[in-house]
Amino acid sequence: MTTKLRYRTLVADSARWEGFEFRDGDIIISTPPKCGTTWTQMICALLVFQTSDFDRQLDLISPWLDQNTKSRDEVFADLAAQDHRRFIKSHTPIDGLPWDDRVTYVAVGRDPRDVAISMAHHFDNLDFGAFLGLIDRAVGLDTLADVMSDPPPADSTAVERFWAWVDDATPLGRTLSGLAGTLHHLSTFWELRERPNVVLLHYGELQADLTGQMRRLASELGIDVGDDKVAQLAPAADFENMRERATAVAPNTTEPIWVDSTSFFHRGTSGQWRDLLDENDLRRYAARATELAADDFSYWVHQGPISD
Repeated sequence: MTTKLRYRTLVADSARWEGFEFRDGDIIISTPPKCGTTWTQMICALLVFQTSDFDRQLDLISPWLDQNTKSRDEVFADLAAQDHRRFIKSHTPIDGLPWDDRVTYVAVGRDPRDVAISMAHHFDNLDFGAFLGLIDRAVGLDTLADVMSDPPPADSTAVERFWAWVDDATPLGRTLSGLAGTLHHLSTFWELRERPNVVLLHYGELQADLTGQMRRLASELGIDVGDDKVAQLAPAADFENMRERATAVAPNTTEPIWVDSTSFFHRGTSGQWRDLLDENDLRRYAARATELAADDFSYWVHQGPISD
């Protein structure tokens, strides 16, 4: 498999993977935004190091390689210097990533209705000026003029922001989010889920049985760790513990872009959409999701029928 598509936005560029030298055992954690990326990075850190005490921030251990806030050379050098098993963050679908049989590709699904609500809070907590400043220093905003876009209007209602996310018609390759982009990203993994080096997790299953899902991921990654050790490590990956350690485990805290780092971990719950959407909204959403996703895949993403 070779790289087929380029995903290029203000935030990230999949072309940054070009020339990266993989090692046997590398892990790429590639999820759509707000689907449990940081959670999965934390789980991988716990399994790889088999301790909850890390020597630096999680986003330095597991950098977002395609993000435009650091130069590619700097990220490559940081990863080359690592002597542990590497686990690298991405928000690029698998059809935009370089394929290597030595690498394990991990994705996490989440009910898109919760993703939409989480994304709205994410924008509210983002210091957009500071974020643009990082990108400007790293790659220059002039190089990204054709992919610049404004954040959602601050005066939009929660329902308006939900539908803006669901109905976003930005072409694939020019967005990392939106319903179409999120479902496309997950579908690229769904289609390859039988491959031995592709792992699909789900946010809902992580919530329901964190310890069991950690054991499953350890097995998929070939990490030898006993059940008792996994049970000992798992509490460090629960929501409240990660929230308490936000400055150490939230992304981009070394060069702050958040109004409040702790608020990066907002609620971490499922089913938030039930308090926002009425029956007409749910019918409208179901019609849109049905246009974009096959039945078996949709059932998995939503962890049941869309109409529920």
